[in-house]
Amino acid sequence: MRKWAVALVACLLLLSACSKEAPKTADKEKKKAVASEKQGKDLPYTFPLTGIGSESSTDGRAFAVMINNFPKARPQSGLHKADIVYEMLAEGEITRFLAVFQSEKPETVGPVRSARDYYLHLAKGLDSIFIAHGYSKEAKQMLSNGFIDNINGIAYDGTLFKRADFRVAPHNSYITFDNMLKGSKKLGFDLYKTPRPFTFLKENAVKGLSGKEASYASVAYFSNDIYTSVYEYDTALGKYKRYSNGELTIDLDTKQPILLDNIFITEMSHTPAGEGGLRDIDLESGGKGLLLQRGKAIEVEWKNSGGRILPYLNGAEAGLVPGKTWVNIIPQDPGIPGSVSLEAN
Repeated sequence: MRKWAVALVACLLLLSACSKEAPKTADKEKKKAVASEKQGKDLPYTFPLTGIGSESSTDGRAFAVMINNFPKARPQSGLHKADIVYEMLAEGEITRFLAVFQSEKPETVGPVRSARDYYLHLAKGLDSIFIAHGYSKEAKQMLSNGFIDNINGIAYDGTLFKRADFRVAPHNSYITFDNMLKGSKKLGFDLYKTPRPFTFLKENAVKGLSGKEASYASVAYFSNDIYTSVYEYDTALGKYKRYSNGELTIDLDTKQPILLDNIFITEMSHTPAGEGGLRDIDLESGGKGLLLQRGKAIEVEWKNSGGRILPYLNGAEAGLVPGKTWVNIIPQDPGIPGSVSLEAN
């Protein structure tokens, strides 16, 4: 009897504990549901370069970083957290990236590479702090004249910029986000100058997107397949994945793929500008473009609006799908018809 009494008391205590735990568990699930529901509603703040909502302030300066795209520099670090990436020819048939960070803060970015003058203009248009390691003659002159707030690895190699031991120069220069902030504060840069927002589509407009089927897109830079950008639309994710030379573009450190909501392809005049395949690129005149969103492609125009390269449709700025954007700037000759291939599933 004494054993049965002890067992009964133990059961009662267990039931009591469970009854207290049940409300706690229910409360947790309720909080999760409320948080999930809240994410689907309009939030009080919006990041200017992605259109993604936030519960806290989205103010803050953008950082525009020159990223190496030489095969020995792949996979790169930090690209998966960039709000927008511009891909352009740096020299010869070699492309280089300008990765702009504002909504997310990458732990490490690189390999960081040298500047060209047209990248400086794009960075300036977004009111960003420009990060590079080296420069062309024209870019050096612009930086020396104070064209844009900048931090360069030529001056801070081994301090703000670190050399990775698993790659060889010039494909091994990296900078952390903490060091971007540290250098900016040291140089007295304004860290609260928020870039002007892009135009973004509302949810209903995103669902109603139309255009030519474009679940696959290939963007070639001349005949060099090593620098051909390929995009494949993942219907389950509702985003594009990027491939380069047949390999998925991923983050070196996290192995996360680059996932994109907008692919903006523009053709611009490219003219020779010196030895080594350097060139001038006309960022001002406007021209033909393609905008890929949610597996669809539409023909647009590009215009330079206050230093920003934007898509226009029927005379008005075309809205972007909230999320991340990749911009391919290609030579006008051969232009989009000769450089871009679209396919449906």
